[in-house]
Amino acid sequence: MPGDTEKTRPAKPAQKPATKPATKPASKPAQKPAQKTGQKPVQKTVQKPVPQTGSSYGGDKGPKKNKPVKTKESTKKQSMLNTHKLAPFKYDMNEILSASRMDPAKASSFLASVIAKASRISTKAAKEFAKTFLDADDLSKDEYDKICKLLDRYSKFR
Repeated sequence: MPGDTEKTRPAKPAQKPATKPATKPASKPAQKPAQKTGQKPVQKTVQKPVPQTGSSYGGDKGPKKNKPVKTKESTKKQSMLNTHKLAPFKYDMNEILSASRMDPAKASSFLASVIAKASRISTKAAKEFAKTFLDADDLSKDEYDKICKLLDRYSKFR
C-alpha cells in the first residue's frame, strides 16, 4: 500500500555528492558511463594472500592440500654428454668434421644435433643419429668410429 515501507530492505545511506578529480592523466582511457540511479554499485572483491606456514624462504615442502601427489618413477641412468666438457668436445668434433667429406653447412647442423641428442636423450641416440649419416655416405666408417669414441669419452651416467 502507498505510504507503507518495507521492513525487509535496509535503509539506504545518504548519497555523497560526486566529486571530480583535480587532474586526469592523458594516458588513461575514458571512464565508464555512469550507472542508472536505480541500480546498486557493484563492489569488487579483492582476495588477500594466504600466509604460508614454515620458513619464509623455502615455503612448505609438503604436498599441497587439494592436489594429488605425483610419485616419480625411477628410471635407469643413461650415458649422456657431460655438459661441463662441451667446449673440448666441440673442438674435437670440428677436427673430425673438417677432415670429412661432409658439407660445412651440413656439418654445423649435424654437430648441433649430435650435441642436443647426446646431452638431452642419450649418447646411444646420438650414435644412432650419426649412423644415418654413415648410411647416407656423408661420413666414412672411420669417421663414424671416431665420433662414437668421442661420445664415449665425453659422457657420464645421469
